[in-house]
Amino acid sequence: MTQLNKWLALFCFFSIPAFASPLTITTWNIEWLTKKTTNELNIPQRTFTDENKLSDYFNKLNSDIIAFQEVDSIEALSRISGNKFDLLLSDRAIPANRRHQFSNVNQYTGFAIRKGLSITDYEDFPLESNSKLRFASYISVDIEGNEVHLLSIHLKAGCSGAYRGNKNCQRLKAQGKRLNQWIRAREENNDAYIILGDFNHNLAYPNDWLWDILTDNTTATLATKNTQAKCKIRSNRHKGKIHQFRSVIDHIVVSDSLSFQPAEQNLFKTQDVLDFQLSDHCPVSSVVQLVTTNR
Repeated sequence: MTQLNKWLALFCFFSIPAFASPLTITTWNIEWLTKKTTNELNIPQRTFTDENKLSDYFNKLNSDIIAFQEVDSIEALSRISGNKFDLLLSDRAIPANRRHQFSNVNQYTGFAIRKGLSITDYEDFPLESNSKLRFASYISVDIEGNEVHLLSIHLKAGCSGAYRGNKNCQRLKAQGKRLNQWIRAREENNDAYIILGDFNHNLAYPNDWLWDILTDNTTATLATKNTQAKCKIRSNRHKGKIHQFRSVIDHIVVSDSLSFQPAEQNLFKTQDVLDFQLSDHCPVSSVVQLVTTNR
């Protein structure tokens, strides 16, 4: 063997890619999930049968980690999650943050983590100052000795497409900049990361302005780049009919240290949409694996 071949053999030996155990992840805005009874804000009033059907869909996900949005309490979520998950709600829900809470029903972010996974519950990452809504829930999960950092987010609505300079777009732009700071901090520390949630924006549009801000000077990848918008929900305007959005606004962003399967929407059956009060968002799921190197 020549000296060159020896060096090539050594290079290949020390640089063989390795993959940690796969992790199934999901983001789901469950639309005003609460156990409170109220006629305010057009909050859906779910019956016991509605909750049972939601529970069916929740458990069919077969996910290891579900990042959720618009959940009012652990009690409300536990009605549909069953006992296979540890449930973590945003720090905004704790008594010390009462000034950031509404008096009736709140929309919290958080995580449902399959029991047995080793996680660290970090302090929420604030996306705005003085906001009652924009807290990003923050955890990490240990994958075979490697820490993967995750955020569950719910960004400002009203600016799903082109930038228009109005207040909604200005706030969304500021939130994108904050998330970019978090991503940069993770990459500077060589951390693997995942951001899941309701971005209220089509990040997959070619040359999207928010995606450019979010990923500026980073190597972040959009796992939902090619996710097709097939979700059917109950129409608000026409009783007894369904509605289908033209683009995906629930996204999964991953670091380049993670391989992933293209994310897909977990669809509701059309008749279930008509018969039950489900959600105005379908879950979106992917399977990720941490890429390491045998050394």
